[in-house]
Amino acid sequence: MIKEIKNLLAFLTIIPVGMDQDCLTDTAKYMPLFPLVGALIGLLAGVFAWLLLQILPGLIVGMLTLGSLLLITGLNHTDGLLDFGDGIMYQGPPQRKIEIMHDKNTGSGGLAMGLITLLTTAFCIAGLNANIVVQGLIVSEVSAKLSMVVGAWAGESAHQGMNTYVINAMHGPGRKIRLVVSFAISFGIAIGLLWVTGIITVVAALIASLAIVAISRRHFGGITGDVFGAMNELTRMTSLIAILAVVRWV
Repeated sequence: MIKEIKNLLAFLTIIPVGMDQDCLTDTAKYMPLFPLVGALIGLLAGVFAWLLLQILPGLIVGMLTLGSLLLITGLNHTDGLLDFGDGIMYQGPPQRKIEIMHDKNTGSGGLAMGLITLLTTAFCIAGLNANIVVQGLIVSEVSAKLSMVVGAWAGESAHQGMNTYVINAMHGPGRKIRLVVSFAISFGIAIGLLWVTGIITVVAALIASLAIVAISRRHFGGITGDVFGAMNELTRMTSLIAILAVVRWV
């Protein structure tokens, strides 16, 4: 089990735990544990943000904390977000849209989506005060990782690639149990840290992930690796917006 957890960390982060030849297989098999890795990422970013809030203005903390999140994840999800933006903006058949996403150049669609998503995320982090920033970042990262689990469970593979491994695993034996395990982890962490706010945040993440699945089905005929990356970034943003909205309303 230790080897499998290390491979999950190696797949989702740049934490130097070592990666072996079974990394992709273990990632697919243990995908329901993604929210646990999200909790670790959120904890690291949250502590970093809390320390910065003691000496710096919130806006600067928001930008630097987002930078730390992108650094921990190796910008892999961000790259998917940019490609996703290019793909959905292109007017053409699904196969051509997938080709556009695989293009190394970033177009106006990807640039616009990347700027809006990342800036909104940074501003949301800046809106979290020191009393809630650690909890908020943990729950938002848990929600972001849960969204990929839900995407693999609800979506279909648009083409053969790394995405196929995780989607096939989530559609295999014990499909419902795998989803329930991921739900239990995510809601358990969210409720433990933010109570009602945590519940609403995870629900908002679920809605966002299902919406992205529907958009991807329409534009690409299913889920790709880039869609998973975009799902992580967009759901993190949605989760942080939900946290701020609920905290302000309460």
